[in-house]
Formats: sequence, structure tokens, C-alpha cells
Amino acid sequence: MKISSIAKSIVAGLAAGATAAVTAVQDNVLTTGEGVTIVLAVLGAWGITYAVPNRPKADG
Repeated sequence: MKISSIAKSIVAGLAAGATAAVTAVQDNVLTTGEGVTIVLAVLGAWGITYAVPNRPKADG
């Protein structure tokens, strides 16, 4: 199964954003700082996941 780097980075961004959002709304209030943290988590996950190359397949 081949998954593109873009698809992997989208999934990673959604996972990071959802994790940050769940943590941020524990008190039922979303502040500006928490919103910035969510956005940075998504952007960071997108960038890091897209930048790291896939492992090459082993011959054999």
C-alpha cells in the first residue's frame, strides 16, 4: 500500500490539531493562545511529516 507524503501529512495534521483542541477545550473555553497552539500543532505536523522521506523498500 502506497501512501503519498501529502496524505500522510494531512492525517498527521488532523491528529495533532485534534489532540491540541481536545486539550484546549477541557475547561469549555478556547482562548486565543490555545487557538494559536492548535494552529501551530497542525502546521508543525504538516511540515515535519511532509519533509521526512518515506523509508525505501528493502530488496528481497
